[in-house]
Amino acid sequence: MVDEFSMSVTCGLMLSKRLYYGKGASPTPAVMSRSLSSTESYLPTAVMAYAVVPEPAAVDNPDVPSYQPYVHGRCEPPALIPLHMHEVSMEVDCCMDTAFVTVSGAWRVHCIMAGRRCDCRIAIPMGEQGSLLGVEIDVSETEGSYKSKWVTLANSKETEKVAKSGDGYFLTPHIFTFKIPRVDGGSNVSIKVSWSQKLSYQDGQFCLNIPFSFPAYVIPVGKKIPKREKIQLNVNSGIGTELLIKYTSHPLKELGREVRKLSFIYEAEVPAWSTSDLNFAYTVSSSGIFGGVLLQSPPLCDFDEREMFCFYLFPGHNLQNRKVFRREVVFIVDISESMQGHPIENVKNALLASLSKLNPQDSFNIIAFNNEILLFSSTMVMATHGSILNATQWLSSNLTADGGTNIMLPLKQAMKLLSDASESIPLIFLITDGSVEDEREIFNVIKGYLSSGGSVSPRICTFGIGLYCNHYFLQMLAQIGRGHYDCTYNANNIELQMERLFTTASSVVLANITMDILENLDSLELFPSHIPDLSFGSPLIVSGRYKGDFPDVIKVNGMLADMSTFVIDLKVQNAKDVPFDRILTRRQIDILTCHAWLSESQELEEKVAKISLQTSFPSEYSSLIFLQTDSGKKVPESILVREIFNKINLPTKGDLNSQKIILLQCLGVGFGNLNATAKNIPSGTEESKSPEGAEILVKAASNFCSMLLDRCCCMCFIQACSYMNNQCSIVFSQLCTALACFECVDCCYELCACF
Repeated sequence: MVDEFSMSVTCGLMLSKRLYYGKGASPTPAVMSRSLSSTESYLPTAVMAYAVVPEPAAVDNPDVPSYQPYVHGRCEPPALIPLHMHEVSMEVDCCMDTAFVTVSGAWRVHCIMAGRRCDCRIAIPMGEQGSLLGVEIDVSETEGSYKSKWVTLANSKETEKVAKSGDGYFLTPHIFTFKIPRVDGGSNVSIKVSWSQKLSYQDGQFCLNIPFSFPAYVIPVGKKIPKREKIQLNVNSGIGTELLIKYTSHPLKELGREVRKLSFIYEAEVPAWSTSDLNFAYTVSSSGIFGGVLLQSPPLCDFDEREMFCFYLFPGHNLQNRKVFRREVVFIVDISESMQGHPIENVKNALLASLSKLNPQDSFNIIAFNNEILLFSSTMVMATHGSILNATQWLSSNLTADGGTNIMLPLKQAMKLLSDASESIPLIFLITDGSVEDEREIFNVIKGYLSSGGSVSPRICTFGIGLYCNHYFLQMLAQIGRGHYDCTYNANNIELQMERLFTTASSVVLANITMDILENLDSLELFPSHIPDLSFGSPLIVSGRYKGDFPDVIKVNGMLADMSTFVIDLKVQNAKDVPFDRILTRRQIDILTCHAWLSESQELEEKVAKISLQTSFPSEYSSLIFLQTDSGKKVPESILVREIFNKINLPTKGDLNSQKIILLQCLGVGFGNLNATAKNIPSGTEESKSPEGAEILVKAASNFCSMLLDRCCCMCFIQACSYMNNQCSIVFSQLCTALACFECVDCCYELCACF
């Protein structure tokens, strides 16, 4: 899919060379000299708009029509011509560990002749763990505009139909794309997109990275065309300590500063658009462990009337004086046949990097599994230089992708290896790309092991590769194991993200954390229900809902690396300026979805859907649609959307043609693919489907006709026809009729015109 998209953009850039901009005007030299050898370079690195061009003959400047030699045939797949961008602005609100991004811009359909129409494809690259929240599109000189809306479908069959037929899809795990239909050549397209993403935390710093790098070929042609870009950045840490700015990629000007708030702006008229992503880093100043509790009442429209709270702990910056727990680590690696190639090699490299970070007093073991299990050692091994060297040789010999997937066996074996752990943090790292039928049974077995453990039970960290594994099963294992979960859908990112996960999970400074607030509350719900450990690699943030009187101060207890008890009193504050319902929603939806999958509870599924509709966050039980404005009037939602759950029935074919509703695919990752796992289909690939007979004939006829037209000019064809007898003419007419039946109307039209 990525290669096809990049090839379409390559074709579109070649077609754009046909455009004539008037005397003395020409595209930027950098655009024309850009190498076409790298397809990856054409993936969007900022919000982009493209003209979808199936017919090259439609390509022309709508303002300055020029003589263009007629191009026969069609582009299959359609070419994508990047539209010229005339303005762009971005507003970012950072709060705690989440950023909310809104990008607004204006593009012009500069490459389609006046009087012709084309679809426009919009691509939205998002940052880490990005969640699309909403889209608004306004198209000038056409019938209407579009606004996104989250809905739940009326029944499971319609949900499955949308999942297969909806237009919107993820080009990569971080790039969402969709089409808007029938835009006039010369029209202006205004787009407003919003999404949320996570701030990464590294070396005591919060780091923000937002795609904001525009290629040269979106610069409008003409010296007098103004180009203005704007960035507004607001930071609200939610923490009552001073913020220190460490890095910024753009010349941001400070507008305001408070104890926990900062605001910046950058606005300028530029000769060329931004060529670098927005990077911003800041730190919260404190040398030791500190935290707090924030309270807030639910918004008026919230169906859950319980009060909200957020509890946070930060490890501080003084890494030298803070001791981490000794580690006993068991790596469980999937070596089924689907892991062959880049995934298994990248996992091997990540394991070697993780082993090199262990101290000599730490211990480790490795379990490779498919249908069976292979152990590096029958017991835990101290992480000496010699044992790590032996492990390196063992990995080279035994990490060969083959066989099926059985997750229960290696997990049981890892629990046995760590059953005698003491004065350490026992860690289990599970890496897999598949799903299995007995996942609920595995969960119950592991839960039993953990409940009968000692003072420090094994921490379970899970890492999912691709879309075929059940990410909610992996999240549930990490939740009950007080560990961490991460995933990647791109084999090239395995090393980086696995190393980051290991660094976070293996640098624990405070374990077995508890809060003494149950005595004062009538009810309490935590997200997650098992409080994870505090490590140098990540702050600890736990949210929840409650009923009752929340105390003014809560006592937090934990265990330090020297096995002593740590106690801290956290002050409770009301935080009206912290948008709880936005910051904590993604975490709440994921956790509730995990429990809905585990218990197969329809009630929980409906609860997740309600939260999704209320907050505009995607979920597994909601879908995104576009409602079209018709001649400046909004489509009556009472006709299309039911109240209470906002459930809709799919429109009929006539409704779809009238474009009142545009369906997009469900944006969830799903619950794994047992069939693909059983067949050992590599992650990132799809099962090949045999084309229907009619599709084969249509494609064959189209290819034949395009070849014929490319090689025969009209004069040659006329001269050839002059030598035909009547019988040959009749046969040729029948051939043209047959081709027309296979949707080769354009081809037959050209042939008949020549005749």
